[in-house]
Amino acid sequence: MHRFFILALRAGIVAAILVGLFGQIVVIPTTAADQVDRFPLYAPFAAPYVTVAVVGVACVQVALVAVWMLLAMVRRDALFSPRAFRWVDTLIGASVVATLLALGVTGHLALAEIPSPGDGMQVIGALGAALASVGVGAAFAMLVVVMRGLLRKATDLQTEMAEVV
Repeated sequence: MHRFFILALRAGIVAAILVGLFGQIVVIPTTAADQVDRFPLYAPFAAPYVTVAVVGVACVQVALVAVWMLLAMVRRDALFSPRAFRWVDTLIGASVVATLLALGVTGHLALAEIPSPGDGMQVIGALGAALASVGVGAAFAMLVVVMRGLLRKATDLQTEMAEVV
């Protein structure tokens, strides 16, 4: 991979991690506090949902660190090694944890009686977003599992070729 692309991807990863930190520290808690101020019946749900949101963003940040490490391996032409599987497994684990968090939120929104201002569209919208997150997270995890299998085959082939040569 061209060195410029690796640098551009790394810059994007750094920016995404910093935006995530800003979200975890400022945006998520502030938004929750604003919602509780506007609609006090949300108060019992604020702390658990803030916690889930912060952990979900942390899962994305862990996945970004794994991608960073995989990019470093690509740059050194060492991707087809057993160390790569550790980072791919980290990527899978982070996506599974984030998907399970979204599944928990989906279940809570679907089964709990959550008070809602007006016609209840806020809860329905949040349920739709959580359900979409579950679908996207599950699809991403399955895609990375398939890619891990391809990495395993490529690593085995490279090892076999090294023995022949």
